[in-house]
Amino acid sequence: MTDEFIIDICRRAIQITLMMAAPMLLAGMIIGLIVSVFQATTQINEQTLTFIPKIVAVFITLLLMTPWMIHSMTSFSAEIFTTIATF
Repeated sequence: MTDEFIIDICRRAIQITLMMAAPMLLAGMIIGLIVSVFQATTQINEQTLTFIPKIVAVFITLLLMTPWMIHSMTSFSAEIFTTIATF
């Protein structure tokens, strides 16, 4: 194994991790922005109002993206095992 190989595996692992987290983070950010605009227009200053919609949005996004996430992780793992087996 060379240094370039290990760096490539680490780079791809970080890239996969970011791709897995991105849908949930985007859903939370979008819902947070919508709730913040709603609070600003109605002048409701309740701090806990944003938590429940964000939690629901992240949970629904997680449910919808789980098959894609599992497929991405298993293909990445299989690729790593195949590549390591060739050394």
